[in-house]
Amino acid sequence: MKVLGIDPGSRITGYGIIQKLGNRLLHVDNGAIFTDTSGDFPQRLHKIYTGLTEVIERYQPDAMAIEQIFFSNNVQSALKLGQARGAAIVAGVNAGLPVAEYTALQVKQAVVGHGKAAKEQVQQMVKILLNLPEIAQADASDALAVAICHANSVALRTAGKIR
Repeated sequence: MKVLGIDPGSRITGYGIIQKLGNRLLHVDNGAIFTDTSGDFPQRLHKIYTGLTEVIERYQPDAMAIEQIFFSNNVQSALKLGQARGAAIVAGVNAGLPVAEYTALQVKQAVVGHGKAAKEQVQQMVKILLNLPEIAQADASDALAVAICHANSVALRTAGKIR
């Protein structure tokens, strides 16, 4: 199973692609889509959508997993993040991918083993689990963590351990 993980953002949207072969997790690719913050917002959303569409066409994942919105005190930032998530989700749905959503707590639990892990711990575990030569760019590392969470969650569901 090949999974595309997404860490959505209106300025930077990270993506990571992994493949699960048996119990092994293999790194396929990762990166980030950077938008021009001086440009108008609809064009930034379009860049996220087209960038992820290209990634999907190139790697042909079997599923997409995306991080859910965290609660924010800044309403404007939360709305922009929600719109960036929407652009990413539509790219996946338009490609016919099943899209799963995970909270930051679920991702940290799946990757590190506890939901209160620091961002640096998650990045280090992603590096170890995928045998990367170095820690990936922050947003790409977060996206890889989301992909790992999904790959492991699907395996548990298949085994009948969670419903």
